[in-house]
Amino acid sequence: MAAKTSTTMPLEKARAEVLPRRAPVQQRSRERLDRILAVATELIGARGSDQLKMGEVAEQAGISIGSLYQYFPDKSAIIRSLAERYGAECRNCVEAALTPVSSVAALEAAYGLLIDDYYQLYRAEPVMRDVWSGTQADKQLAALELAESRICGGMLADAMARAHGAADASAYAATAFTIWQLGEATMRLAVSVDEKEGAAIVAAFRRMTLREILTPGQV
Repeated sequence: MAAKTSTTMPLEKARAEVLPRRAPVQQRSRERLDRILAVATELIGARGSDQLKMGEVAEQAGISIGSLYQYFPDKSAIIRSLAERYGAECRNCVEAALTPVSSVAALEAAYGLLIDDYYQLYRAEPVMRDVWSGTQADKQLAALELAESRICGGMLADAMARAHGAADASAYAATAFTIWQLGEATMRLAVSVDEKEGAAIVAAFRRMTLREILTPGQV
């Protein structure tokens, strides 16, 4: 069995703190959890996470409030669980885009498309925007985002190492981690303004970071 990397371990710790208190084992329990999160997604999309009410979630999910509390102690736990799901979805996209990279040209193309796709995902998913907007006020959510950035930054560092013919990705780790974390902040800024300005902000970020990714360490 492969050893756990230093980037996956912080993510596992962060996930342990945000996942439901009652881990679903049976099919019926998993379906109930999915229904709870689907209802929460609809309610957040309609009115925002600030207006999310545990009683309303339970009612629309067709369960008692007591049953809901068996899964989630409060609405913050629901929001964190949604954040973990969105994070997993994004990680899969990053892995699919960057794993095949083996040249500088391929790195440039994959990174550019990934940034555009990430922006469109943020723009298309109001729930995702709302969930991540609370990272500054929620320490557990902030820790989860940081852990996600370490994972995705690690994949970017690996892709940079392959593209530049380096045997070790550690030389690119700090750069890639910083770029990814700044990227999260950039996406939140971009979706807070109108679409035209948002696209210009994302394009500027892509240009600035590509220079460092394609010619690392050069002034």
